[in-house]
Amino acid sequence: MTSPNGLICFTNCLLPHEDGSLVEQDLWIDERRGTILDAQRTFYLRKERPARIVDLKGNILSPGFIDSQINGAYGFDFSVYEDDDSYRQGMKTVAERIVETGVTSLLPTLITQDKALYPKLLSLLRPFSTPTSATLLGWHAEGPFLNNLKRGAHAPPFLLTAPEGTATFEDVYGEPNLVDNEDWLMSGDGHTAGVRMITAAPEIDGVMNAIAELTKRGIVFSIGHSVCSSETATAAVRHGAAMITHLFNAMPQLHHRDPAIIGLLGASPHLSSPLSPLPPHPPRKSTFVSEPGISRPVHHIPTAILTEAGHSEAFDDTATPPLSPFYFGNSLTSPTSNTQSLSDAVAQLTVADKKGSRSELHLEKGQVADMAFVRPYYGLIVDGIHSHPNSVRLAYSAHPDGCIIITDGNSAMKILDPHLRDGVHEWRDGQRFIKDGYKLYLEGTTTLAGSVVTLDTSIRNFSRFTGCSLGEAIKCATYNPAKCLGIEHKKGTLRPGADADLTVLDRRGIVLSTWVRGKEAWVKGA
Repeated sequence: MTSPNGLICFTNCLLPHEDGSLVEQDLWIDERRGTILDAQRTFYLRKERPARIVDLKGNILSPGFIDSQINGAYGFDFSVYEDDDSYRQGMKTVAERIVETGVTSLLPTLITQDKALYPKLLSLLRPFSTPTSATLLGWHAEGPFLNNLKRGAHAPPFLLTAPEGTATFEDVYGEPNLVDNEDWLMSGDGHTAGVRMITAAPEIDGVMNAIAELTKRGIVFSIGHSVCSSETATAAVRHGAAMITHLFNAMPQLHHRDPAIIGLLGASPHLSSPLSPLPPHPPRKSTFVSEPGISRPVHHIPTAILTEAGHSEAFDDTATPPLSPFYFGNSLTSPTSNTQSLSDAVAQLTVADKKGSRSELHLEKGQVADMAFVRPYYGLIVDGIHSHPNSVRLAYSAHPDGCIIITDGNSAMKILDPHLRDGVHEWRDGQRFIKDGYKLYLEGTTTLAGSVVTLDTSIRNFSRFTGCSLGEAIKCATYNPAKCLGIEHKKGTLRPGADADLTVLDRRGIVLSTWVRGKEAWVKGA
């Protein structure tokens, strides 16, 4: 059903605002242009009222959900290439079917590949959509600049350092794929740079030196698969890192003397005032361990690695020592050198204090000191498996405005499908999974291989785990990821002029229908 004049009014509904509140309010859209309208301006300029009224009967009308880290779904894995036609069909299948989960935008994620395969995949994973599908926003490169000690399911022979900084990133991904383009979301012309987010470990040789330049090009740098210390993590954020990949997973766990990456959510103003001027921060050389003798097809993770790891790439597959004053994440070195590193860090802070850059004491109750340091966004897999509900609540309580809910299909990848029955399912390289609810086990073992949970389920879990309102949980899957990617003017909000990508939910958070650019693309039970 279409509107004769192209105007549609959604009424009797709750709209999630950007602060997480739910407000009873109407929403006007123009289905011909596929955009959200300013109702008053439209009425007075066009002298028209919407010819079609949609009564939502008190349900929630949300911006369409955004999944900024998804490895695959519906039988397709973004990291497996066979030929162009099957890959394009797989992209189309995921984009058209995932709208049933309320997702209207996604960032396909590639795990570490053979360097030779990146140009082929990048030429395919550019912004893409069909009239009834979610929008593929480009791609998220998770690797190959990762720390071997926290590699997860990433293949060790493909992990790289970046000795030439930005030039190494250009060499691996292709310089045209790292070109700054402010109109990347709207062009869809096949000439738009495809890389929107890069997950890398800042302690890897040369990576820190590339962060500022990559950020200038509009690419979100995300810290992940890393063992870096608090000092290095903080330096990465000062250089421009704006995100943490799947918080708690594939990183050192919280230690009270050096909270490492997780500690960025706290970012005490005592330590976070910028050192002036910002010093160059070349990373210490990391320990890079290669495992030779592993053979496999170019586009597959090696069976040998899967057998060894046997679980999600976000889980740790290599035991590493707990973080301590004598373990600074970059490498296992002597206590003498690490003690010196700690001394250097303290000396820097002492100098900063003497210069008066530390936040001043104040007497106002409930007022948090101003901080020049901007805490990064962080992705959370909210399945109750990757992170305990208490950990989810702890992170959200520390930094609610930075929280981004992700599905991160991990080793499950193509198994993400809300209709998939429990039982045994084929995976890749002769491996099979046993699906038991949301949990996945490697066949013949009790090894947890990850989970398969959709974004709408994750939002409901998030509200339960944290105790936040449904509106606040929705914000973590709409406005927060959009703002992180710099697209909140087009996606993830209900602002006039934004794309009319909408998800209708009942008051329990169940998806009832999904609209894509002003058209109803999916209806529950239809």
